[in-house]
Order: sequence, then C-alpha cells, then structure tokens
Amino acid sequence: MNKPQRSPVDIAREAFQSLATRKVSPTPEAYRAAYEEIAGVTAGADQGSVLAGFAQTLSRLPGEAGRIGQRLAQACDVRNWQEYNAALGALADQYLGPRAGAAVGTLAPLDSAREYIHDTRKDALLRELLARVLSFNIASFLSDAPELANEAKTLAQDLKNAFSEAAMMDVAARVKQLSFRIELQSDDIAQQQELLLRLFQLLLENIHALLEKGSWLSGQISNVQQLISGPISQTSLADATRSLKEVIYKQGLLKETLNEEKITVKNLMLNFVDHLGRIVTSTSTYHESIGAHSEKVSRATNIGDLNAVLNDIMRETRTAQYDALKARDEMIFARQEVQKAEARVQSLESQLVQMSELVREDQLTGSLNRRGLDETLAREIVAANRRGTPLCIALLDLDDFKRLNDTHGHNAGDEALIHLVKVIKDTLRKLDVIARFGGEEFLIVLPETPPEEAMETIRRVQRELTKRIFMHNREKLLITFSAGIAMMSQGEGQSDMIKRADAALYRAKNAGKNRIVMANPPV
Repeated sequence: MNKPQRSPVDIAREAFQSLATRKVSPTPEAYRAAYEEIAGVTAGADQGSVLAGFAQTLSRLPGEAGRIGQRLAQACDVRNWQEYNAALGALADQYLGPRAGAAVGTLAPLDSAREYIHDTRKDALLRELLARVLSFNIASFLSDAPELANEAKTLAQDLKNAFSEAAMMDVAARVKQLSFRIELQSDDIAQQQELLLRLFQLLLENIHALLEKGSWLSGQISNVQQLISGPISQTSLADATRSLKEVIYKQGLLKETLNEEKITVKNLMLNFVDHLGRIVTSTSTYHESIGAHSEKVSRATNIGDLNAVLNDIMRETRTAQYDALKARDEMIFARQEVQKAEARVQSLESQLVQMSELVREDQLTGSLNRRGLDETLAREIVAANRRGTPLCIALLDLDDFKRLNDTHGHNAGDEALIHLVKVIKDTLRKLDVIARFGGEEFLIVLPETPPEEAMETIRRVQRELTKRIFMHNREKLLITFSAGIAMMSQGEGQSDMIKRADAALYRAKNAGKNRIVMANPPV
C-alpha cells in the first residue's frame, strides 16, 4: 500500500522540528538536508531549487501560510538567506510554537478561526497559579458571598481551558468584573465591621459610666477599650483573650467566696436583729411585771406581804439583768463577727480589683504588657517633667530569635524570653520597669537616669546575661540582645521617644549583634 503523500507544510514542520531536536541552527544548508531526508529527495539536488520549490508550494496555500510562502519566495529570488531564515522562523512560530532552543511548553490546539495561544512553561505556570488563586484563595475569602465564590471557581476552570484569544479576553473581562464586585463586597463588610465596632465601643462606655469607682470590672473594660482603640491583630486578640480568660476564672472563684461572705454578713445581721427583739421583749415583760408588783405593794397590809412582793421583784430583776447581760454579750459577739465578715468582703473586693489589674501583665514573662507600659511611661514622663529629672528608655531585641525558634522549637524561644526578663529584673533597680513591647522586644523604663548611666545599666545587663548561661534540654545556649537608648527631651511624648529608641535599635542591629546604640536627639 502506498503511503499518503504529505504536503510541503507537513514536511517543513517535520524538518524544522528535526533541526530543533538536534539543536542545529536552521541555515539553508541544514534545512535543505533535513527537508531532503524527510521528503526523500535525491541528495545532491540544487539547494536553491529545493528552497524555491518549497516557497512556491507554500505561497499557494491560503491564509498566513501563503503569506509566509510569498516572503520565502521573494527572499529566495534575491538570495537573501537571512530573510529566508526569518520567514522560516515566522512559519515555525505560527505552527510549531516557540523557536528551536526555547523552552517549549504546552502547544494549545488550534480553533477554526486560527485564534490560538501557545503556552511556554512560564505561561503555563502563571496560568496554573492564577487558576489556583481564583479557585482556592479568593473563593475561601468569599465564604460569606457564595455567588462570588462560585464565580471565582468557574473562572479558574475556564482559565485552564482558555486557549483561544477570544476565550482569554472573555476570562479577562470576567476577572475584572469579579474584582469590582469583590471590592464592593469588601467595602460593605468593612462598613459593617466599623458600625459593629462603634456600637461595641458605645456599649462599653455606657457600662463603664454605670460602674462605681474602683469596681473590679473597670480594669477589664478598660483593657478591652484599649484593645479596640488600636490596630487589631490576631496576636493582640489572642493575648487579650488568654489574659481575660485567666482573670475571669480567678475572679469567678473570688466572687463565689465573696457571695458566701455576703450571705454570712446577712445572717449575722438577722441574728443581731433577733437579739434586739428578744431584749425588747424581755424588757417589756419586765416592765409589765414591775407594774403588777407595784399594785401588790399598794394592796399589801403587812410586812410579810411586802417581803413576798420584794422577793418577786428581786428575782425578776436578776432574771432581766441576766438576760440583758447575755443579750449584750451576744450583740457584741455578733457585731464582731459582722466586722470580720465585712473585712473579708473588703479584702475579696480588693483582690478582685487587683485581679483585673493583672491584665496589665504579660502572661508569659511576668513583665508589663503594652497597656501597663503605656500607663507607667506616661506616669514617669509627668513625674520627670515635674521634678526636672532625666528619664531614659531602652528598647531591647533578642538577637537571632527566629533561628533559635526554628532550631530548638518555640518552647526554647519562650524559655529564653523568661530567662531574659528574670536576668533584667535581678539586675535593675526597684524603680526601673521592664515591659514586653512585642514578640522578642522589651522596653526598659529608667527614671532619674542620665544617658551615661542608662548605657552602663544596659551594658551591665548584657554582662549578667553572658554570665548566667541559658540552658535548654541540658544544652547551653548563648543568647544576646541589641538595644537602642533614648533620653526624653523637653516636651517630648512617649511615642516620639520610643520611635527614636527604635531607630537606634535598628542601627545597633545593622552594626552587628550584642550592640547598644544611643538615639539621636530629636530634630
């Protein structure tokens, strides 16, 4: 059976693919040899005639192939093989995808209108990534808008199948429309969240206004108010929730005891009132008895009758006196018990207030948290301005903390932070304060301390940290920190002072590890 005759386009395609596979440059000589080998043309034929015949045959085809054939014929007539090579390249780009030597990816199918797109590996990767973002990431963020989520998933699937230019343009238009609708949806959600936040703030303000001064609830409400007034992050919410849960648990135990003590006070007061009632009853009975004896005295006719009445009066007087003394003792005891119970109630209420103050402490390290830091630093700034004394702060950051966590685990990181705070507290003065500024950063407040002494204090902490080796799983780990120190200038607020200390810390980090840098004065 005879093999079906192949068209010049098919032979040219195979010849060009052969050159690309063998990584041979498509020169006229190389192309002629490949073409003759595939077409079965007798070797030694005139190469010009072969190329010219191919060009003439190709020029008779309709569409883009015919136009490229005309370019080939014109180049062959004037022996412009550079133009001929360029035309062959255009033919390869049109029907074979990327040229020889380029990274060849998926060759998309041709549609009837010849509107096709050839994907290189880079294009295919970008297409896959965009489809994945639409299908998984964007769709997952649109859980509250199922219609938009379904559209994102549909677009992802259509993008994978969009090999024609028309299909790709349609996908692009739909992506733009989806982006616009998501933006509108995001604006609506943001407005709803802002309104809910305002409503929550208003509710907290009203509750806080109704509370008595010094109420144990004030601390918790103030903490939540401070949280929602600043930038809200997952970390800050988690820290606040963890702190409040522990405080609420302890407060629950104290409130239960407080309620029991209040019931005790109530019962003691009822007993006290009962004693008073018995005294009143006893006194009233005694008065009635004395009145009856008075009548007996007025009717007595001899000394014997008077003696009998007198004996009755003395007996009832002694009884009344005994009841009065007993009631007095019971009342004194009851009053003492009430006073003790009231003292216990006051103590428990004081503990509740102190418990709400715990939300000012960092639960991991025992240092102050940001709320406690803000209150302390504001108080020290006022005191320094009033007394005219220097005030310095030092912003510390553990060196290579991420590597410590990655190498030894987050437990090692937590233990390192606890160890650092303990060393700092043991080294500083009692009037100095340390607070956790965020992550592995800590801020030390140094009242009545000039810059030179502040620098020496932080150096002393560094030396002490080097002496007291940090141990984790019986392994010695060296931990160091870098620090930036800033002294408060006249009229400077705490945020500006912290910014200068942070800039100094940044310079210390860039200069190397275990460094201390003094901040520049404010501009």
